[in-house]
Amino acid sequence: MDAKSSLAASVSVESSKVKQLVGYRVGWSGVDPALAVVPSEAVVHRRQTRAQSIAALRALIPRTSLQSRQCLAQSDRVRRKSNPNLKLVPAFPITILVPSGPAARRLDQFLVSQLPDISRVRVQQLLEQKKALVNGAPAKPSLKLKGGEQISILGDPTLPSLRAMAEAIPLDVVYEDDDLAVINKPAGMVVHAGAGSTDNARNRGTLVNALLHRFGNLSGVGGELRPGIVHRLDKQTSGLIIVARNDTTHRKLAKQFSDRQVRKRYVALVHGWPKQSRGTITAPISRDPIRRTRMTTRGSGGRTAVSHYEVCERIESRFGRFALLDVRIETGRTHQIRVHLASFGHPVVGDTLYGAASTLRVGSPAICVKRAGSCPATLGLGRNFLHAASIEFNHPLSSKPLSMAAPLPEDLVRFLDQLR
Repeated sequence: MDAKSSLAASVSVESSKVKQLVGYRVGWSGVDPALAVVPSEAVVHRRQTRAQSIAALRALIPRTSLQSRQCLAQSDRVRRKSNPNLKLVPAFPITILVPSGPAARRLDQFLVSQLPDISRVRVQQLLEQKKALVNGAPAKPSLKLKGGEQISILGDPTLPSLRAMAEAIPLDVVYEDDDLAVINKPAGMVVHAGAGSTDNARNRGTLVNALLHRFGNLSGVGGELRPGIVHRLDKQTSGLIIVARNDTTHRKLAKQFSDRQVRKRYVALVHGWPKQSRGTITAPISRDPIRRTRMTTRGSGGRTAVSHYEVCERIESRFGRFALLDVRIETGRTHQIRVHLASFGHPVVGDTLYGAASTLRVGSPAICVKRAGSCPATLGLGRNFLHAASIEFNHPLSSKPLSMAAPLPEDLVRFLDQLR
């Protein structure tokens, strides 16, 4: 066995041994500082050395060997879950050695592949803030690596402190009182800005911006970027979303969601005809280790997710076969309906992230000939055919049952008419 194989094999040990390999400085929050464990300088140095060794090992493991790299991150997640007050702070600097290879790779792409728990946005921030150096010098994300370079990660990127601002954006308010509101969100609107946003870019035109203008004060439980937001809808998903106007309401609504007491129903149009008229999908969902913007049902360590579907209509069109589904979810994982439906071969129409075509094309000229009038050869939607059609829950303060519904938006109705 060569040195590279030996090092890779040493990383793929069981989780208990990995915990002993990875070195961290341990700090506590929420307890008396006098109770915190302060390691000696010798212990800190030893842990830093171990962390650097693990980083070097990651660079030697091939990208296809995901299990070996993931077990390192998994041990950290287990430790955090067992004690939520425990903060694991990586010992910087971290050194990554670039292995020699047949083809040059961009610096940013290489870092994304070597740091599986770091998003592409964070890698860009590391490079912009000169906290990722190549052979001791700052480098552009597009730098072509030839092999043999030494990359040093000096620390975490510094994120700007952001606070959502009010904007005069029209809202379709389905219900409101002093404690909460239910909004019919249009497709194309982001619920709230991301942590990596800037004041001028992605922190504009969101649902939160519109809510602050309409209602003023909202719940602060979710932080300054997410006031009032108890749950979310994807950008290209339309439909009903609940907003909390005070902290008490927020916490009680959050408990209803956690206890699966909120009943949510969606309407989805998918490619193909499901074999069964109704069914339940229970595949766990996790982040795709390669394409970080996607979720997957094929990874390990996924979170429990339950989706029930029923076929309302089977459509035979000149563009192929489609099925209109009524979908009810028990859990609310990221992209849950989209990834669940795509996982058994029926992606949501318009959902290019999970395999659907951006434009439908005529596949059966015979059907087209039978129709009178114009018969376009292509048909596009420009969004996902997914709509949060109804929601049922108990009022968090009065316990009164509440039930709201939102009809299909005009663009989806028009698309169905053209398809039929």
